[in-house]
Amino acid sequence: MRYLLLLLTPLLVFAKIHYAKVEPYESITLKSAVSAQVISAKIELEGTEIKDNVVIQLDDKLDKIRLKSDRESLSLVKNMININQQNLNSLQQSLKRQKDYYNRVSGISTVSITQKDKAFYGYINAKTQYLSTKEKIESLKKQKLDLIYDIDRLKDSIHKKSIRLKNKFLYKLMVHKGDFVNMSMPLAQIKDLSRAKLTLFLEDDELKDIKSKTIYINDKATKYKLDKIWSVADEKFISSYRAEIIIPHNRYEFSKLLKVEIK
Repeated sequence: MRYLLLLLTPLLVFAKIHYAKVEPYESITLKSAVSAQVISAKIELEGTEIKDNVVIQLDDKLDKIRLKSDRESLSLVKNMININQQNLNSLQQSLKRQKDYYNRVSGISTVSITQKDKAFYGYINAKTQYLSTKEKIESLKKQKLDLIYDIDRLKDSIHKKSIRLKNKFLYKLMVHKGDFVNMSMPLAQIKDLSRAKLTLFLEDDELKDIKSKTIYINDKATKYKLDKIWSVADEKFISSYRAEIIIPHNRYEFSKLLKVEIK
């Protein structure tokens, strides 16, 4: 019995030791969505966690001028649509009366041809005015849609030219005041500190019955589980599989090296 216990004990306690650095949950490179000149870049905020602040401002002066102009134009177009709609309602009533009059006199034999022609041309003229006004309203509606699109586009452009960070760590600014940036040009490197992660490289035998195993950090059992396991072996560590453990951001200090065992 004692011999059997000695054989089993190493199997029960053996686990490969890993060391993993506490890293931000996500690292992101922000790229410009527009082309513009950098008006300001807050280099002094590098290396700090930003609660809510604009760290890069691109030139949006012309966009704001155009936005104001388009909003005023949109207001005018809306008023013109309303006026023409009222006019259309009046023309519709006039058209109906002219049509009724023409239909009435055209069937009377005692009415002269001159009177019938006058009634006909009056009806055609009323119809032409009605259709012309209706066409003008449709054209104004098209202008309205175009202006709404331009306003939304300008608002989006203005928004994209103001690089605001909320609860993110500004690792590095990659532009300076006076620089001109094009679309897709890197602007800043940021990190998400809302959570942290540990990256491990595990061998096949460590992954067996992984869901039933306990993760130990610095020799203490935890309730953490592997949140993600790569199904293809790593390019660098060709006999191992990459795995990640997501942990609370305030549980361990970032960049600290932790001892990790899975057993």
